[in-house]
Amino acid sequence: MRAFGRRQDAVAHAAPEAVPPPAAAAAVAAALLEEDLHGRPPVQPSADNRASLLRLRAQVMERVDPAVAAELPAPALRSQLEALVHEIADRERIEISGREQAQLAEELANDMVGYGPLEQLLRDDSISDIMVNGPGATFVEVAGRVHRADIRFRDAQQIATISQKIAATVGRRVDESSPLCDCRLPDGSRVNIVFPPLALDGPYVSIRKFSKKKHDFAAMVRFGSISDQVRQALEIAARCRLNVVISGGTGSGKTTMLNAMSQMIDHGERIVTIEDAAELQLQQPHVVRMETRHANLEGKGEITQRDLVRNALRMRPDRVIMGEVRGAEAFDMLQAMNTGHDGSLCTVHANTSRDALIRIENMVQMGPMNLPMRAIRVQIASAVDLIIQIERMRDGGRRVTQVSEVVGMEGDVITLNDIFTFQYAGDDASGKIHGRWDSPGMRPAFSERLAYFGLLDAWIRATQSSA
Repeated sequence: MRAFGRRQDAVAHAAPEAVPPPAAAAAVAAALLEEDLHGRPPVQPSADNRASLLRLRAQVMERVDPAVAAELPAPALRSQLEALVHEIADRERIEISGREQAQLAEELANDMVGYGPLEQLLRDDSISDIMVNGPGATFVEVAGRVHRADIRFRDAQQIATISQKIAATVGRRVDESSPLCDCRLPDGSRVNIVFPPLALDGPYVSIRKFSKKKHDFAAMVRFGSISDQVRQALEIAARCRLNVVISGGTGSGKTTMLNAMSQMIDHGERIVTIEDAAELQLQQPHVVRMETRHANLEGKGEITQRDLVRNALRMRPDRVIMGEVRGAEAFDMLQAMNTGHDGSLCTVHANTSRDALIRIENMVQMGPMNLPMRAIRVQIASAVDLIIQIERMRDGGRRVTQVSEVVGMEGDVITLNDIFTFQYAGDDASGKIHGRWDSPGMRPAFSERLAYFGLLDAWIRATQSSA
């Protein structure tokens, strides 16, 4: 395929050169046209017709200029490819239906300027996670349930090519010498890639899709993730500049909660965000976004979250928001919370509020400071005001199960009070879990801050109404 002159055509209509025999394309033959990208039943060509389709595909590829194709809008590229498929099929007398022509053009366009078979899944807003376990094993999560997807890759090399394209868009690399990669798609979707030799069945790709819907507290109430009383309390916590740790397992909705809380931040504040893969959706006008950088081929140039946190403190932030704390940067995050940057937010992986504190202790100990345990706990008790625990339950729903305040120290132990706890009440006929959020209605340790912002009465009404 070659373009000529100033035509903005990806397709050259000159006579094609000789095309290699179908055997040369055997490596990509296995699953040609096995999935339909419009949700219809897959087209299954006969064995006799498959070789003709492979020859047709090879001839189309010979007639397209990849550089020009990359500059064309996807609809225009698909239209040109479909016309070329029709032209070559007529000339070579290849029996192919109009539906097969459109399907082949779609597949070729996705291979050239998209992410191949993944395009179908990325366009489906009902899918929240995509998990590729090899050429013939792709799974998706829909409404909290995992299902097998009806797509196939031609071979492991196609997955590898798509993975490298994804990594290259954000300046990352992944290959056999650097087989692990965390990166993101242009829309913010989080991507993890594992290459052979670590991956035994071909490259593995895990995509946490970036939701186009803005999930605020009102939406969480509608979905049953929180009650209206919990909503009021969390809104007050964000407005009162409490330091909040959001805790939960993988895929439990920590980032969604962080985004929802960030919507309560005043638009006059300067916010610095620090992430390993940028995915936060802050709506304020004064946001400084930073992302870590991995080492280059020589093993140099790495910028960690800890480096970014230290630098953020020199950027005059009102709040520091860290997407996920996973290492020694926990100490620097506590320092930020303790040095006038009230209202800072972060997420950690843990099963309960108490476990979240233990995990923060352990992460601080990953650093070189060798602080005594009591000093670490005093730092945590002084820095953190609130812990929000989120859980993905067996019905696929994400719910806040605990909202706990950090009261202080009793001896060598950090004391917690549960402000809200989720009490399981049973399942309905569809299997959805129901329950209620109970509160003891106690006055929190940060009452003075609530009173300073004029929200103490609102907090008492929110917590006592569910007591």
